[in-house]
Amino acid sequence: MRALIRPDWAGDSTMKRTRHTAEQIIRKLKTAEQLIAQGKTVADVCRVIEVTQPTYHRWRQQYGGMQAEEAKRLTQLEKENARLKKLLAEAELEKAMLKDLAEGNF
Repeated sequence: MRALIRPDWAGDSTMKRTRHTAEQIIRKLKTAEQLIAQGKTVADVCRVIEVTQPTYHRWRQQYGGMQAEEAKRLTQLEKENARLKKLLAEAELEKAMLKDLAEGNF
C-alpha cells in the first residue's frame, strides 16, 4: 500500500479564514501602524495581527487612514449601491421585455 505524502502547502493552512468587519480591520491596521513605528517588520506585524501580507497590503490600500465610522458608512454605501444596481438591472430587463412585446417579437 502506498502512502500519500502531501506537500506543506496542500490544504493544511495554519491560519484560520475569517471575515473581519470594517471596525476590526481598522483596529488591526492601527495596531500594525504602532508596531511598524516601533521598528517591527511587515512580516512580524502580519504575524501579530494574524493576517497574511497580501491581506495586510490590501487592507491598507482600501482602509488606510479611515476611522471606524467612515468604514461603517462605506460598507452601507456599498450595500446600497449593490441593491440599486440590482434594481436597475431588473428595470432594464423589464423594459426590454416590454419593448419586445410591443414590437410583436414574442
